[in-house]
Amino acid sequence: MRVISGSARGCKLQPVPGMNTRPTTDRVKESVFNIIQMHIRDANVLDLFAGTGQLGIETLSRGAKHCDFVDHDRKAQQTIKKNLGLARVEDRATLHCINAKDFVKRVSNTKYNLILLDPPYGGKILNDALFMLNQFDILAPSGIILCESAVEDEIYSSYQVAKEYRYGAIKITVLYHKDSSV
Repeated sequence: MRVISGSARGCKLQPVPGMNTRPTTDRVKESVFNIIQMHIRDANVLDLFAGTGQLGIETLSRGAKHCDFVDHDRKAQQTIKKNLGLARVEDRATLHCINAKDFVKRVSNTKYNLILLDPPYGGKILNDALFMLNQFDILAPSGIILCESAVEDEIYSSYQVAKEYRYGAIKITVLYHKDSSV
């Protein structure tokens, strides 16, 4: 697992110890960032189920202004902190040790240009997160949400699907506000 492009290019990131976290593969990550590259520069980013922090770190490496990393798991939090230091992007990052629902409620006055959602597969957590994001309206008017899920996971959301991509057993879905022109 490494940073693919930008100021931290080539930096090797540490995995979360144990088997509870599933990092995005480099192949999928490279494809994802080719898709969203126009939405990264100077963006305010939210990595809501951060895990290792690799997706948010990649955005910071590519020029995002700031990224909020959210994970309630202690091992993940320690790994994110370590990876932020390895990539030398901790000055533009904030780690929040809280569950996703409580975090979204807390930042209801904040607007994010890019929201990264890579929760455990199974659909319910992802759909609950999308409902919360819509309920508290933290996506900027021209912002996008990037979801990683299992191919069989159905996404139910009031956001508009811009595009879906499939990489083996992984599905990437890009969403935006219905009244936006993304």
